[in-house]
Amino acid sequence: MNLSLIDPFILAQDYPEALTGKIRTNHFQTLNADLPNQGSGHATCIRFNRKGDFLASGRVDGTIVIFDVETNGIARKLRGHTRQIQALSWSRDGRFLLSSSQDWKCILWDLRDGARLRTVRFEAPVYIAELHPTNHLLFVASLFEDQPRLVDICGLTPVKRHLPSAPRRSRVDGIDQNEKQAAQDAKHSTCVTIFTADGHHIITGTNRGWLNIIDTESCEIVHSIKLCSGFIIFLRLTASGRDMVSNASDRVIRTVPIPDLSRVQAQNDSLKIEVEHKFQDVVNRLSWNHVTFSSTGEYVAASTYMNHDIYVWERSHGSLVKILEGPKEELGIVEWHPHRPFVAACGLETGRIYLWSIITPQRWSALAPDFAEVEENVEYIEREDEFDIHPIEEIHKRRLDLEDEAVDVLTMDPIKSEVEEDSFSMPVLLDIGDSESEDEIVAVGPGTMRRKSPGEGREWMNGAESEESGEDRLATKKSTANGTLKSQSKTRKR
Repeated sequence: MNLSLIDPFILAQDYPEALTGKIRTNHFQTLNADLPNQGSGHATCIRFNRKGDFLASGRVDGTIVIFDVETNGIARKLRGHTRQIQALSWSRDGRFLLSSSQDWKCILWDLRDGARLRTVRFEAPVYIAELHPTNHLLFVASLFEDQPRLVDICGLTPVKRHLPSAPRRSRVDGIDQNEKQAAQDAKHSTCVTIFTADGHHIITGTNRGWLNIIDTESCEIVHSIKLCSGFIIFLRLTASGRDMVSNASDRVIRTVPIPDLSRVQAQNDSLKIEVEHKFQDVVNRLSWNHVTFSSTGEYVAASTYMNHDIYVWERSHGSLVKILEGPKEELGIVEWHPHRPFVAACGLETGRIYLWSIITPQRWSALAPDFAEVEENVEYIEREDEFDIHPIEEIHKRRLDLEDEAVDVLTMDPIKSEVEEDSFSMPVLLDIGDSESEDEIVAVGPGTMRRKSPGEGREWMNGAESEESGEDRLATKKSTANGTLKSQSKTRKR
């Protein structure tokens, strides 16, 4: 859309307003009416890349589909998992994608050609896996009922390093640790792991509500803090890495400012991590399925358990600013666009991806300075020479004058963006067979496509009639031919 046609006050809005669209992901749904949600198009998790031009979607059958955000069309399909996709993680340049699944595997994809660069198998299902911010050959994974792993896949054989889950007790808690306390710490298991913005530390959340900060090189805990009483479900950092949001089983969403961890030493107990805001529904006591930050980090959005709304809070005042009404189904993973007030979420029942954005009415008065918008019909007074027909010589002279102007089609104006200029641009595979558009499109030739005609593809409805009519025609032709041959032979005999 042309930016000149959009109201500048609407562009200044930081959060979406209403449900504006959806992406149909259950195109290959099964025909069994008793199993309406078992189709291969059921999306379970989504993730935007750093530039925000592609949206990766993981499905129930293990397929990964990458959608183009502008057109909602399929850019690429990746097949390598056999179970449900649990989490997705993009590299910084957008070329590599890490997928974790319930089939106990993590796969690193090269999106230049869609090939599997590395495949790592674990001894348990993977909760979540996150790529290193700068090194795409290093990632951290949280496993089901097992210790998390820091995996280095620089070589062909992956190197797995165990990460501790038991919190580090500070000197204030007591130097001598008794056997009872040690037995309780041994029951800690890590639920979620993420990297910091620089990748020098790993932040983990346990099932006992503890937050551990682990050094990436030594794999030792440098600091631990009791965040909540329940288990920590999810952690997410802002783009700058200065703030973190957590979702816990106690139905409270917390935002935590992350201090500078570059000067933290292994035996330093002076590090202070405090909760900034707590967001919760005091009246209905709602639980939260997933949380995320806005593009600027000023807002926090969360999808609700057993509900179809998305709550949006403002961090500066800690107040609720918007409730995005969604479809008539519960929403799971919710993701905010990295640069725009644009939110995407996947439904738990149908697996469709729903989109919320700003409704932008166009200002048609920007097309011409004398163009005026009116609310009611007005009587227009025609000028005397407004619709006069000019001579052909004058029109031809004007065209020649316009052709003399030099048009520069090679110079590219710089585009202001927060993304690096050397970022990867994924080549889109124009395979019509993989398209899941609502419009039926068929390929005519290489690079040529057309819309399917209304009656095309429905030959099965009158197939029996056509076959019978064809047989009758053949029989008629044969009988006619035989009759003419017999008559000719009789004439010759006579």
